[in-house]
Amino acid sequence: MDNYPSLAGKLWLVGAGPGDPDLLTLRAARLLESADIVVHDGLVGAGVLALIPPHVERISVAKQRSRHTMKQERINELLVREARAGKQVVRLKGGDPFIFGRGGEELDAARAAGIACEVVPGITAAAGCAAQAGLPLTHREDASAVSFVAGQCKDLTEQDWSGLAGHGRTLVIYMGLATASAIADKLIAEGVSPGLPVAVVERGTTPEARVLRSLLADLGDLVARERVASPALIIVGKVAARADALDCLGTPGISSVLKDISCEY
Repeated sequence: MDNYPSLAGKLWLVGAGPGDPDLLTLRAARLLESADIVVHDGLVGAGVLALIPPHVERISVAKQRSRHTMKQERINELLVREARAGKQVVRLKGGDPFIFGRGGEELDAARAAGIACEVVPGITAAAGCAAQAGLPLTHREDASAVSFVAGQCKDLTEQDWSGLAGHGRTLVIYMGLATASAIADKLIAEGVSPGLPVAVVERGTTPEARVLRSLLADLGDLVARERVASPALIIVGKVAARADALDCLGTPGISSVLKDISCEY
């Protein structure tokens, strides 16, 4: 594998991208072909998994809200054990390993065990979903800064998001569906305009993708009314008004819900 001796076990933390197999990097695809074992999470697209050769062992460690197939500590132990056995181990993670993927924890575990480890970046959901929706995360007229946050933390009120959304800024919220109403309330309480545009991208980069657009004050109602399913991304900021699925997502099977109302920003 990449000229490393076959007897030397190694761990590769590989980003699978946001779902579309065509967005997988060439390096990631090559590693899948030469791996001994692939340990993958539940956000890896079916098209990407189909690229794994039949002879390569697969282990799913899919996580869902409030239910983990395998605890993170056990995943770390599994990766170290297989690499110590001399295997070329690919840890395949949705998006990018270092953006809300716990790749840093797995890298720490490998280093502590003396296991060689390399990180292969992937297209994170924010970049992939926004691109598909024709939504620029930065724009000279709308936003010169962009921030990524996780919306499923246990106590949302303790997170300091002040200054991350509003004039000239874009806020991208991963894993925020279950707390969408609380997120809107939190941002408004911190001074963000209730009329700031928001976009929700459901199952981004897949044929089942939907782009929904509304205002911050209506975010919770939108998610509930449209029964948005995970995985989905919430984008808050003036740039969200530029998302137009009807124009940008012409692929059959992709639908959009656009709420054309006057945005107060």
